[in-house]
Amino acid sequence: MRTHVAKDYYGILGVERNATEDELKKAYRKLARKYHPDVSDEPDAQERLQEINAAFEVLMDPQKRAIVDAGGDPFARGGAGGAGAPFMGFEDIMDAFFGGSMGGFGRRGPRSRTRPGNDALLRLDLDLEEVAFGTESTLTVDTAILCDACNGSCTEGSTEPQTCSTCGGSGEVQVVQRTILGQVRTARPCSACSGYGTIITDPCRKCGGEGRVRSRRRITVKVPAGVEDGMRIRLSGEGEVGPGGGPAGDLYVEVHEKPHEVFTREGSDLRCRVRVPMTQAALGTKLNIHTLDDQVEVDVTPGTQPGTIKKVRGHGVPKLRGGGTRGDLYVELDVRTPTKIDAEQEELLRKLATLRDEEIKEVKGGSGFFSRMRDAFNGHA
Repeated sequence: MRTHVAKDYYGILGVERNATEDELKKAYRKLARKYHPDVSDEPDAQERLQEINAAFEVLMDPQKRAIVDAGGDPFARGGAGGAGAPFMGFEDIMDAFFGGSMGGFGRRGPRSRTRPGNDALLRLDLDLEEVAFGTESTLTVDTAILCDACNGSCTEGSTEPQTCSTCGGSGEVQVVQRTILGQVRTARPCSACSGYGTIITDPCRKCGGEGRVRSRRRITVKVPAGVEDGMRIRLSGEGEVGPGGGPAGDLYVEVHEKPHEVFTREGSDLRCRVRVPMTQAALGTKLNIHTLDDQVEVDVTPGTQPGTIKKVRGHGVPKLRGGGTRGDLYVELDVRTPTKIDAEQEELLRKLATLRDEEIKEVKGGSGFFSRMRDAFNGHA
């Protein structure tokens, strides 16, 4: 035979068996806040809250509490008012106790028509030289601005909003609800004025009572030297004006760097590749390299191999917060073997191969000799 074990309703609420109604309410409020799913991270919060609600309902009912005090359980036989019986939800109970959302933390009094505006975002595409050394760019912005006809009041001419006759200007109406504690009076936003407390009977014709209008305007943004791809520049107060002429949000300009035909960027460093003829790589030379804003001379030492990288200090991109310091330029030497030579050049190369004791075997298509020469200069002899 199945035995029903009575729950410890006093233990669930953490109160003594002789607890008064005030003590029960105090304990319930504390636990209901703690285990509400919107504020609790505990996985069993919903289950605990249901248990707490049921215990509170039982102990606040004199008849059910008497059954508990006698050692029984009012839910043992599934009687009226059992665990599945409907009663006022947690949000409504908290409203009943404290007025407003979640224990009085919500709004009291009429809402303000004036609200802060949203931020805006623009994309700005710039060349490498522009992001490296800084620039000024003029952009067209399409945002909400303050209505110049009503100056944000939302009304036409000198008219003013009228006090709501439904709520008397409070923005709220009183509602009587039935709860496990009896009838409770709570406050709700007035539906007639949407909680504003006033009604605009003659809205501004230009903005339609919004206090703001759309407008296209041009602004200038200063791009600092060294800004990196994807960085955002903030222009305070240049975003969207809020409803009711509320304070404007910010405008963010997101910088995007265009690909460069010569250089690739890595932070504040630059990289480029320069072709070097095989003979210059073998004998050594000096190369004039164009940087972003200057020209430098790079030494190619005799016997330079393909892929050799030369570091040129201080010829990269200025560092954003580096106090004028710059990154470095890395030059990769791309050693090239000639594909077409005349008879005299071929004779000289064959003599070189002989001096280096290299055997030249002719390959159909004529590429074998040059491949051997390339390998020789690359140190694979």
